[in-house]
Amino acid sequence: MTTCEPILRIENLSVALPEGLDRSHAVRNVSFDVHRRQILCVVGESGSGKSVTAAAVMRLLPEKVLRISGGTIRLEGEDIAVASPERLCQLRGSRMAMIFQEPLTALNPVMRVGDQIAEVLQIHRPGTSAEQRQARVRELMADVQLPEPERLARAYPHQLSGGQRQRVMIAMALALEPALIIADEPTTALDVTTQAQILRLFRELLTKHDSGVLMITHDFGVVADVADHVVVMRQGDIVEHGAPEKVLKAPEHPYTRALIEAVPRFRYRSRPDAADTPVIAVEALSLTYRNTSFFGARRETRALDAVSFTLAAGETLGVVGESGSGKTSLAKTLLRFETPDSGRILFKGQDIAGLAGAALRDMRRHIQMVFQDPYKSLNPRRRIGQSLIEGPVQHGLSRGDAIARAEDLMELVGLRRDALDRFPHEFSGGQRQRICIARALAMEPAIIVADEAVSALDVSVQAQVLRLFEDLQRRIGFAMIFVTHDLRVASNICDRIAVMQRGRIVELGPAQRVFQEPEASYTRELLAAVPGLASERMIAD
Repeated sequence: MTTCEPILRIENLSVALPEGLDRSHAVRNVSFDVHRRQILCVVGESGSGKSVTAAAVMRLLPEKVLRISGGTIRLEGEDIAVASPERLCQLRGSRMAMIFQEPLTALNPVMRVGDQIAEVLQIHRPGTSAEQRQARVRELMADVQLPEPERLARAYPHQLSGGQRQRVMIAMALALEPALIIADEPTTALDVTTQAQILRLFRELLTKHDSGVLMITHDFGVVADVADHVVVMRQGDIVEHGAPEKVLKAPEHPYTRALIEAVPRFRYRSRPDAADTPVIAVEALSLTYRNTSFFGARRETRALDAVSFTLAAGETLGVVGESGSGKTSLAKTLLRFETPDSGRILFKGQDIAGLAGAALRDMRRHIQMVFQDPYKSLNPRRRIGQSLIEGPVQHGLSRGDAIARAEDLMELVGLRRDALDRFPHEFSGGQRQRICIARALAMEPAIIVADEAVSALDVSVQAQVLRLFEDLQRRIGFAMIFVTHDLRVASNICDRIAVMQRGRIVELGPAQRVFQEPEASYTRELLAAVPGLASERMIAD
């Protein structure tokens, strides 16, 4: 095999869907190559076929539901579309490896991470000694820039941060130096600085390892930062491909243009001056998590440290920062899912920080939350209508009035009234998030706390949900605390920005001022880590 030949060559690959669906194929006549020391990015929305293509290459398709119905998948010249299960076991790990989107789910929670990396070596290289495997584990963990490799090798997955877990997954993929690495949305759940580190790591590793990378993503910022070639998929078909500069600056297909247009850019909204009297005022709020290990050692983590801010009616305050900065702890404390150590939360003048029992339950109707994952936050066994009327009925509204309110809310969020009789799994991700917004509004709250409410959505659906939030806020007038790690999204929807680092607010001010003239060095670091800023300027030109 010469160096000019691709590591992976897919020709006319088709994956059939079961009969009776609205389309016959998940993937249809897909062809592309992946070369050594290059990254090919496959971009598209949910349902485009990008992850199905990756699973087909690894031969991990659920064969009772999806089957390869045509084409070839040649890995270093060998057609693995027809390979036997025994041959596939030899190839997986040794010649091709996969990095999954959610490392906490992909890693074994009861095995130390060092042992999980060593297991790859033990299975595929049974002649190696335990000492050789441990030395290789330390080498790999150093390669992926994990600090203190010997200590972290003894840790369990839950003891690592999201970025560290993803580095462990990359180390496992590199263990046997495979020719092909498939990375399925490897940075979607990460904050901007960790995301930038992981993307930079991929580039650095390709200079050391003679591999090629097939990266699945819906983020054109990621494409701009790392891709050597881009493939755009829609409903199982490739609609456009080419160099990232060409695809980003001069897209030919309307679908590609629509995807790029939906990517959030730094834009700032103009809002009337907020009311003088805040709907909520937070004063010197502090929260400490106290944990006791299995061996009795006590550990304290300062999640919130003297946090103070105000929020006016109709205003949106963005809370941004890395994982572990205190964003979600703040959201939970405002809803009193956590009890603060000290400080005050003044809701319309009443301190709710110490409420309990019936008073606490009554307060919560005024502050409602929209969570990151709408599927997990809806009961899969209950119809949508039951979920929407539950809160109002518990707080004294008659069942008939609650149903009427739910019907009105479904129309308000752009869904049909008869959708109330359906179950969560019958909706798309964007539709489920609209339902969760309707559920929050059913209580007629003064404040909505949205915790990473659009981070799991495709860019086009994300744009729709952001427009929905703005439209509903204009109509109803609720205030909103919008927690996000995406600074561009925050600029689109937030009037003011609070930047959090290690439990403290290090910068607070109007969105445009914070992002264009940041005062804190940490804010400047976050802005520098935003993926694809160069492409944003290029597209704007």
